[in-house]
Amino acid sequence: MAPPAAMEETTPTFNTLSNINDGDNAASQISRVTVVGSGNWGSVAAKLIASNTLKLASFHDEVRMWVFEETLPTGEKLTEVINQTNENVKYLPGIKLGKNVVADPDLENAVRDANMLVFVTPHQFMEGICKRLVGKIKEHVEVISLIKGMEVKMEGPHMISTLISEQLRVNCCVLMGANIANEIAVEKFSEATVGYRENKEVAKKWVQLFSTPYFVVTPVQDVEGVELCGTLKNVVALAAGFVDGLEMGNNTKAAIMRIGLREMRAFSRLLFSSVKDSTFFESCGVADLITTCLGGRNRRVAEAFAKNGGKRSFDELEAEMLQGQKLQGVSTAREVYEVLRHRGWLELFPLFATVHEISVGNLPPSAIVEYSEHKRNCSLVEGSAQYF
Repeated sequence: MAPPAAMEETTPTFNTLSNINDGDNAASQISRVTVVGSGNWGSVAAKLIASNTLKLASFHDEVRMWVFEETLPTGEKLTEVINQTNENVKYLPGIKLGKNVVADPDLENAVRDANMLVFVTPHQFMEGICKRLVGKIKEHVEVISLIKGMEVKMEGPHMISTLISEQLRVNCCVLMGANIANEIAVEKFSEATVGYRENKEVAKKWVQLFSTPYFVVTPVQDVEGVELCGTLKNVVALAAGFVDGLEMGNNTKAAIMRIGLREMRAFSRLLFSSVKDSTFFESCGVADLITTCLGGRNRRVAEAFAKNGGKRSFDELEAEMLQGQKLQGVSTAREVYEVLRHRGWLELFPLFATVHEISVGNLPPSAIVEYSEHKRNCSLVEGSAQYF
Protein backbone atom coordinates (compact mmCIF):
# COMPACT_ATOMS: atom_id res chain seq x y z
CA MET A 1 0.00 0.00 0.00
CA ALA A 2 1.39 3.38 -0.96
CA PRO A 3 1.85 5.99 1.80
CA PRO A 4 -0.74 8.76 2.00
CA ALA A 5 -0.18 11.89 -0.03
CA ALA A 6 1.98 14.55 1.57
CA MET A 7 0.14 16.13 4.51
CA GLU A 8 1.06 19.78 4.32
CA GLU A 9 0.65 22.56 6.82
CA THR A 10 -0.58 25.84 5.49
CA THR A 11 1.39 28.73 6.90
CA PRO A 12 -0.43 32.07 6.76
CA THR A 13 1.21 34.97 5.00
CA PHE A 14 1.43 38.18 6.99
CA ASN A 15 2.36 41.75 6.25
CA THR A 16 5.96 42.09 7.38
CA LEU A 17 8.82 44.53 7.38
CA SER A 18 10.09 42.61 4.39
CA ASN A 19 8.99 45.29 1.94
CA ILE A 20 12.45 46.75 2.09
CA ASN A 21 11.98 49.09 -0.85
CA ASP A 22 8.94 50.90 0.57
CA GLY A 23 10.78 54.11 1.40
CA ASP A 24 10.04 55.31 4.90
CA ASN A 25 8.19 52.24 6.17
CA ALA A 26 9.43 50.02 9.01
CA ALA A 27 11.81 48.13 6.73
CA SER A 28 13.93 51.21 6.06
CA GLN A 29 14.41 52.02 9.74
CA ILE A 30 17.38 50.96 11.83
CA SER A 31 16.76 47.43 13.06
CA ARG A 32 16.96 46.44 16.72
CA VAL A 33 17.71 42.80 17.43
CA THR A 34 16.75 40.64 20.40
CA VAL A 35 17.91 37.06 20.92
CA VAL A 36 15.30 35.04 22.81
CA GLY A 37 17.37 32.39 24.54
CA SER A 38 20.77 32.30 26.20
CA GLY A 39 21.99 28.73 26.29
CA ASN A 40 25.13 27.52 24.55
CA TRP A 41 23.90 28.16 20.98
CA GLY A 42 21.88 31.23 21.95
CA SER A 43 24.96 32.85 23.45
CA VAL A 44 27.02 32.08 20.34
CA ALA A 45 24.24 33.51 18.15
CA ALA A 46 24.29 36.70 20.23
CA LYS A 47 28.07 36.91 19.80
CA LEU A 48 27.82 36.55 16.01
CA ILE A 49 25.05 39.11 15.73
CA ALA A 50 26.69 41.61 18.09
CA SER A 51 29.90 41.59 16.07
CA ASN A 52 27.91 42.63 13.01
CA THR A 53 25.53 45.21 14.50
CA LEU A 54 28.56 47.29 15.45
CA LYS A 55 29.69 47.36 11.82
CA LEU A 56 26.39 47.68 9.92
CA ALA A 57 24.69 51.07 9.76
CA SER A 58 21.25 49.50 9.29
CA PHE A 59 21.34 47.89 12.75
CA HIS A 60 21.29 49.40 16.22
CA ASP A 61 24.51 48.53 18.08
CA GLU A 62 22.84 46.99 21.13
CA VAL A 63 21.75 43.34 21.06
CA ARG A 64 19.34 42.30 23.80
CA MET A 65 19.48 38.69 24.98
CA TRP A 66 16.64 37.26 27.04
CA VAL A 67 18.01 35.09 29.85
CA PHE A 68 15.92 32.65 31.85
CA GLU A 69 17.12 33.80 35.23
CA GLU A 70 19.14 31.37 37.31
CA THR A 71 21.02 31.64 40.57
CA LEU A 72 24.63 30.51 40.26
CA PRO A 73 26.40 28.47 43.00
CA THR A 74 28.01 31.76 44.11
CA GLY A 75 24.56 33.16 44.88
CA GLU A 76 24.80 35.66 42.02
CA LYS A 77 22.15 36.03 39.33
CA LEU A 78 23.22 34.75 35.92
CA THR A 79 21.95 37.89 34.17
CA GLU A 80 23.96 40.16 36.44
CA VAL A 81 27.13 38.15 35.91
CA ILE A 82 26.69 38.20 32.11
CA ASN A 83 26.32 41.98 32.14
CA GLN A 84 29.25 42.47 34.51
CA THR A 85 31.68 40.09 32.81
CA ASN A 86 30.36 40.07 29.22
CA GLU A 87 30.39 36.26 29.48
CA ASN A 88 27.76 33.55 29.94
CA VAL A 89 29.70 31.78 32.66
CA LYS A 90 27.27 28.85 32.82
CA TYR A 91 26.57 27.99 29.19
CA LEU A 92 29.52 29.51 27.29
CA PRO A 93 32.36 30.05 29.78
CA GLY A 94 35.55 31.71 28.63
CA ILE A 95 33.97 33.47 25.63
CA LYS A 96 33.32 37.21 25.50
CA LEU A 97 29.96 37.94 23.90
CA GLY A 98 30.61 41.56 22.92
CA LYS A 99 30.15 44.62 25.08
CA ASN A 100 27.00 45.51 23.14
CA VAL A 101 25.19 42.35 24.32
CA VAL A 102 22.79 43.18 27.16
CA ALA A 103 21.28 40.30 29.14
CA ASP A 104 17.69 40.86 30.26
CA PRO A 105 15.68 38.49 32.51
CA ASP A 106 12.37 40.18 31.59
CA LEU A 107 11.07 38.60 28.38
CA GLU A 108 8.56 41.33 27.56
CA ASN A 109 11.09 44.08 28.16
CA ALA A 110 13.73 42.28 26.10
CA VAL A 111 11.53 42.16 22.98
CA ARG A 112 9.67 45.48 23.40
CA ASP A 113 11.81 47.60 21.06
CA ALA A 114 13.00 44.88 18.71
CA ASN A 115 11.90 44.56 15.11
CA MET A 116 14.08 41.50 14.51
CA LEU A 117 13.70 38.52 16.88
CA VAL A 118 15.98 35.50 17.00
CA PHE A 119 14.45 32.49 18.77
CA VAL A 120 16.91 29.93 20.11
CA THR A 121 15.48 27.95 23.02
CA PRO A 122 14.68 24.25 23.53
CA HIS A 123 11.71 23.54 21.28
CA GLN A 124 9.51 22.23 24.10
CA PHE A 125 9.40 25.73 25.64
CA MET A 126 8.37 27.62 22.53
CA GLU A 127 4.60 27.37 22.78
CA GLY A 128 4.67 28.89 26.27
CA ILE A 129 7.05 31.64 25.18
CA CYS A 130 4.87 32.55 22.19
CA LYS A 131 1.78 32.76 24.39
CA ARG A 132 3.60 35.20 26.65
CA LEU A 133 4.58 37.37 23.68
CA VAL A 134 1.16 37.68 22.03
CA GLY A 135 0.42 41.40 21.81
CA LYS A 136 3.83 42.28 23.28
CA ILE A 137 5.95 42.60 20.14
CA LYS A 138 6.17 45.40 17.61
CA GLU A 139 4.09 45.40 14.47
CA HIS A 140 5.91 44.14 11.37
CA VAL A 141 8.58 42.35 13.38
CA GLU A 142 10.70 39.81 11.49
CA VAL A 143 11.57 36.51 13.15
CA ILE A 144 14.08 33.74 12.62
CA SER A 145 14.12 30.40 14.44
CA LEU A 146 17.31 28.50 15.26
CA ILE A 147 15.24 25.86 17.07
CA LYS A 148 15.47 22.19 16.13
CA GLY A 149 12.33 20.24 16.91
CA MET A 150 8.61 19.99 16.29
CA GLU A 151 5.35 19.97 18.18
CA VAL A 152 2.89 17.12 17.67
CA LYS A 153 -0.74 18.12 18.11
CA MET A 154 -4.04 16.34 17.55
CA GLU A 155 -4.18 17.66 14.00
CA GLY A 156 -0.66 16.48 13.24
CA PRO A 157 2.97 17.66 13.33
CA HIS A 158 3.57 21.37 13.73
CA MET A 159 6.91 22.88 12.77
CA ILE A 160 8.28 25.45 15.23
CA SER A 161 8.42 28.12 12.51
CA THR A 162 4.72 27.54 11.85
CA LEU A 163 3.92 27.70 15.56
CA ILE A 164 5.71 31.05 15.78
CA SER A 165 4.07 32.40 12.61
CA GLU A 166 0.56 31.45 13.67
CA GLN A 167 0.74 32.50 17.31
CA LEU A 168 2.57 35.78 16.78
CA ARG A 169 1.28 36.55 13.27
CA VAL A 170 4.76 37.14 11.91
CA ASN A 171 6.94 35.99 9.04
CA CYS A 172 9.41 33.39 10.31
CA CYS A 173 12.59 32.22 8.59
CA VAL A 174 14.85 29.48 9.95
CA LEU A 175 18.61 29.04 10.33
CA MET A 176 20.13 25.55 10.53
CA GLY A 177 23.49 24.02 9.73
CA ALA A 178 26.56 22.10 10.81
CA ASN A 179 26.95 24.32 13.82
CA ILE A 180 28.56 22.92 16.95
CA ALA A 181 28.33 26.02 19.09
CA ASN A 182 31.63 25.74 20.96
CA GLU A 183 33.57 25.58 17.69
CA ILE A 184 31.87 28.68 16.31
CA ALA A 185 32.44 30.45 19.63
CA VAL A 186 36.20 30.20 19.08
CA GLU A 187 35.73 31.28 15.46
CA LYS A 188 36.46 28.03 13.66
CA PHE A 189 35.06 28.02 10.13
CA SER A 190 31.46 26.88 9.73
CA GLU A 191 28.50 27.20 7.36
CA ALA A 192 24.76 27.60 7.88
CA THR A 193 21.58 27.76 5.82
CA VAL A 194 18.76 30.32 6.11
CA GLY A 195 15.44 28.94 4.94
CA TYR A 196 12.93 31.51 3.75
CA ARG A 197 9.41 31.26 2.40
CA GLU A 198 8.85 34.02 -0.18
CA ASN A 199 10.75 37.25 0.34
CA LYS A 200 14.42 36.86 -0.50
CA GLU A 201 15.22 40.40 0.68
CA VAL A 202 14.35 39.41 4.24
CA ALA A 203 16.53 36.32 3.92
CA LYS A 204 19.41 38.50 2.71
CA LYS A 205 19.03 40.69 5.77
CA TRP A 206 19.30 37.67 8.05
CA VAL A 207 22.32 36.46 6.08
CA GLN A 208 23.91 39.89 6.55
CA LEU A 209 23.20 39.83 10.28
CA PHE A 210 24.77 36.41 10.90
CA SER A 211 27.59 36.24 8.36
CA THR A 212 31.23 36.61 9.37
CA PRO A 213 34.47 35.47 7.71
CA TYR A 214 34.28 32.29 9.80
CA PHE A 215 30.48 31.77 9.62
CA VAL A 216 29.20 31.64 6.04
CA VAL A 217 25.43 31.69 5.56
CA THR A 218 23.48 30.76 2.40
CA PRO A 219 19.76 31.45 1.76
CA VAL A 220 17.48 28.69 0.44
CA GLN A 221 13.80 29.06 -0.43
CA ASP A 222 12.65 26.00 1.52
CA VAL A 223 11.65 26.69 5.14
CA GLU A 224 10.23 23.23 5.77
CA GLY A 225 13.18 21.39 4.20
CA VAL A 226 15.77 23.39 6.13
CA GLU A 227 13.88 23.09 9.40
CA LEU A 228 13.19 19.36 9.09
CA CYS A 229 16.85 18.69 8.34
CA GLY A 230 17.81 20.46 11.56
CA THR A 231 15.12 18.59 13.47
CA LEU A 232 15.50 15.03 12.20
CA LYS A 233 19.30 14.82 12.27
CA ASN A 234 19.16 14.69 16.08
CA VAL A 235 17.27 11.38 15.87
CA VAL A 236 19.96 9.94 13.61
CA ALA A 237 22.62 11.27 15.99
CA LEU A 238 21.14 9.14 18.77
CA ALA A 239 21.51 6.09 16.53
CA ALA A 240 25.13 7.05 15.84
CA GLY A 241 25.71 7.36 19.58
CA PHE A 242 24.30 3.89 20.20
CA VAL A 243 26.72 2.54 17.59
CA ASP A 244 29.64 4.33 19.27
CA GLY A 245 28.64 3.14 22.72
CA LEU A 246 28.55 -0.47 21.52
CA GLU A 247 31.88 -0.01 19.67
CA MET A 248 30.42 -1.24 16.41
CA GLY A 249 32.90 0.72 14.31
CA ASN A 250 32.97 3.29 11.54
CA ASN A 251 31.42 1.11 8.82
CA THR A 252 28.31 0.57 10.93
CA LYS A 253 28.13 4.25 11.81
CA ALA A 254 28.42 5.23 8.16
CA ALA A 255 25.58 2.83 7.30
CA ILE A 256 23.40 4.32 10.05
CA MET A 257 24.09 7.83 8.75
CA ARG A 258 23.21 6.81 5.18
CA ILE A 259 19.97 5.16 6.24
CA GLY A 260 19.22 8.13 8.48
CA LEU A 261 19.64 10.62 5.64
CA ARG A 262 17.37 8.47 3.49
CA GLU A 263 14.66 8.47 6.16
CA MET A 264 15.09 12.21 6.78
CA ARG A 265 14.44 12.93 3.12
CA ALA A 266 11.51 10.52 2.86
CA PHE A 267 9.81 11.80 6.03
CA SER A 268 10.24 15.42 4.94
CA ARG A 269 8.83 14.76 1.47
CA LEU A 270 5.83 12.88 2.86
CA LEU A 271 4.97 15.79 5.13
CA PHE A 272 5.73 18.53 2.60
CA SER A 273 5.89 17.81 -1.12
CA SER A 274 7.50 21.25 -1.58
CA VAL A 275 10.72 20.13 0.14
CA LYS A 276 13.62 20.29 -2.32
CA ASP A 277 16.14 17.50 -2.78
CA SER A 278 18.88 20.10 -3.13
CA THR A 279 18.26 21.27 0.45
CA PHE A 280 19.73 18.01 1.75
CA PHE A 281 23.06 18.95 0.16
CA GLU A 282 23.22 22.30 1.97
CA SER A 283 24.88 22.84 5.34
CA CYS A 284 21.52 22.22 7.04
CA GLY A 285 21.34 18.75 5.46
CA VAL A 286 24.18 16.29 5.00
CA ALA A 287 26.79 18.56 6.65
CA ASP A 288 24.73 18.99 9.82
CA LEU A 289 24.02 15.27 9.90
CA ILE A 290 27.73 14.44 9.68
CA THR A 291 28.87 16.88 12.35
CA THR A 292 26.08 15.94 14.74
CA CYS A 293 26.78 12.23 14.37
CA LEU A 294 30.49 12.87 15.00
CA GLY A 295 30.49 15.46 17.75
CA GLY A 296 27.07 16.65 18.97
CA ARG A 297 25.58 16.36 22.44
CA ASN A 298 22.88 13.91 21.29
CA ARG A 299 25.51 11.50 20.02
CA ARG A 300 27.57 11.87 23.18
CA VAL A 301 24.72 11.17 25.60
CA ALA A 302 23.42 8.30 23.44
CA GLU A 303 26.91 6.78 23.56
CA ALA A 304 26.80 6.87 27.38
CA PHE A 305 23.28 5.40 27.30
CA ALA A 306 24.48 2.45 25.21
CA LYS A 307 27.61 1.91 27.32
CA ASN A 308 25.33 1.55 30.33
CA GLY A 309 23.16 -0.98 28.50
CA GLY A 310 20.20 1.38 28.57
CA LYS A 311 20.00 1.02 32.36
CA ARG A 312 20.44 4.75 33.04
CA SER A 313 17.74 7.00 31.64
CA PHE A 314 18.36 9.82 29.21
CA ASP A 315 16.99 12.27 31.81
CA GLU A 316 19.61 11.12 34.31
CA LEU A 317 22.44 11.27 31.77
CA GLU A 318 21.32 14.66 30.48
CA ALA A 319 21.40 16.14 33.99
CA GLU A 320 24.83 14.65 34.65
CA MET A 321 26.53 15.42 31.36
CA LEU A 322 25.03 18.62 29.94
CA GLN A 323 25.08 21.07 32.87
CA GLY A 324 21.61 22.42 32.25
CA GLN A 325 21.56 22.11 28.47
CA LYS A 326 18.75 20.07 26.91
CA LEU A 327 18.79 17.12 24.55
CA GLN A 328 16.57 17.52 21.52
CA GLY A 329 16.93 14.07 19.97
CA VAL A 330 14.95 12.04 22.51
CA SER A 331 11.89 14.29 22.47
CA THR A 332 12.09 14.63 18.69
CA ALA A 333 12.30 10.83 18.30
CA ARG A 334 9.14 10.53 20.38
CA GLU A 335 7.34 13.16 18.32
CA VAL A 336 8.41 11.56 15.04
CA TYR A 337 7.28 8.16 16.33
CA GLU A 338 3.84 9.59 17.18
CA VAL A 339 3.50 10.88 13.63
CA LEU A 340 4.60 7.54 12.13
CA ARG A 341 2.25 5.52 14.34
CA HIS A 342 -0.72 7.81 13.73
CA ARG A 343 -0.29 7.69 9.96
CA GLY A 344 0.62 4.02 9.66
CA TRP A 345 4.17 4.72 8.47
CA LEU A 346 6.18 2.81 11.11
CA GLU A 347 7.34 0.09 8.71
CA LEU A 348 8.52 2.72 6.25
CA PHE A 349 10.92 4.22 8.81
CA PRO A 350 12.59 1.39 10.76
CA LEU A 351 15.54 3.51 11.93
CA PHE A 352 13.41 6.33 13.33
CA ALA A 353 11.05 3.83 14.98
CA THR A 354 13.89 1.79 16.49
CA VAL A 355 15.64 4.86 17.94
CA HIS A 356 12.50 5.77 19.86
CA GLU A 357 11.93 2.21 21.08
CA ILE A 358 15.51 2.08 22.38
CA SER A 359 15.24 5.51 23.98
CA VAL A 360 12.20 4.53 26.06
CA GLY A 361 13.61 1.15 27.05
CA ASN A 362 11.45 -1.10 24.89
CA LEU A 363 14.48 -2.38 22.98
CA PRO A 364 18.17 -2.77 23.88
CA PRO A 365 20.70 -0.43 22.25
CA SER A 366 21.96 -3.33 20.10
CA ALA A 367 18.61 -3.33 18.30
CA ILE A 368 19.82 -0.37 16.26
CA VAL A 369 21.33 -2.79 13.73
CA GLU A 370 18.95 -5.72 14.18
CA TYR A 371 15.97 -4.65 12.08
CA SER A 372 15.47 -6.49 8.79
CA GLU A 373 16.67 -4.67 5.70
CA HIS A 374 13.79 -6.15 3.68
CA LYS A 375 11.23 -4.31 5.80
CA ARG A 376 12.39 -1.03 4.35
CA ASN A 377 11.84 -2.28 0.84
CA CYS A 378 8.08 -2.39 1.36
CA SER A 379 8.21 1.35 0.86
CA LEU A 380 9.36 0.91 -2.72
CA VAL A 381 6.06 -0.41 -4.04
CA GLU A 382 2.90 1.20 -5.34
CA GLY A 383 4.38 4.56 -6.20
CA SER A 384 6.08 5.52 -2.95
CA ALA A 385 9.58 5.10 -4.31
CA GLN A 386 9.59 8.81 -5.19
CA TYR A 387 10.08 9.59 -1.50
CA PHE A 388 13.05 7.27 -1.09
